Amino acid sequence: MTALLTKINACTLCQADLPLAPKPILQASSQARILIAGQAPGVKTHHKGIPFDDASGERLRTWLNVTREQFYDPALFAIVPMGFCFPGSIEINGKKQGDKPPRPECAATWHQALLALMPQIKLIVILGQYAIDYHLPRESSVGINLTSPLSKVQTTSTNVSSSTKAKTIPKLKPITVTQACAQWQQYWPKYFVLPHPSPRNNLWLKQHPEFERDMLPRLRMRIASLLNLQPL
Repeated sequence: MTALLTKINACTLCQADLPLAPKPILQASSQARILIAGQAPGVKTHHKGIPFDDASGERLRTWLNVTREQFYDPALFAIVPMGFCFPGSIEINGKKQGDKPPRPECAATWHQALLALMPQIKLIVILGQYAIDYHLPRESSVGINLTSPLSKVQTTSTNVSSSTKAKTIPKLKPITVTQACAQWQQYWPKYFVLPHPSPRNNLWLKQHPEFERDMLPRLRMRIASLLNLQPL
């Protein structure tokens, strides 16, 4: 893991497409039991160098019912966003309208190697559409998991031939955050989708009171059990 993180921290694959110098920001260890899978660092995180060190992070830690010290303990939590560097801002008519999508090179180059070195992960907390599309298990009509890197089925001649694969595996429609939350029990207890803890989602939280009423208590109990924590 140390060697892999050294390579990631020195990565410059996207340098020509980034607005700022490459600065991969993540947290990982082979002992981690819970994975936080987010989008990509924002510009404030880029300058601080610490993921979720803001109001969104405070809300996230409240949702998880863990302390700051527990959250930043790599033996407990891995924090692996879909993009490791700040991807830049979307500007419309000279005004910033949020961040650009995570650079795809991170997931293609580093994610499977990282996940393979974290065998103790028992829960993946998913934030955002790009993390949903990558991590959330979704079955095809022939029972092959298309998107979960932790449980891929090898399509060899002993199960599905290449010709059958091409004909029978459809391209699945994206699952939104709202849809994933509504059917959270289908993915429990390995995966749990959260809305982004940003204040921008306050309206969503008001529209979905079941999230804090029904979902968060189960998540907190699961996390406490995995980490052998005393209730806060």
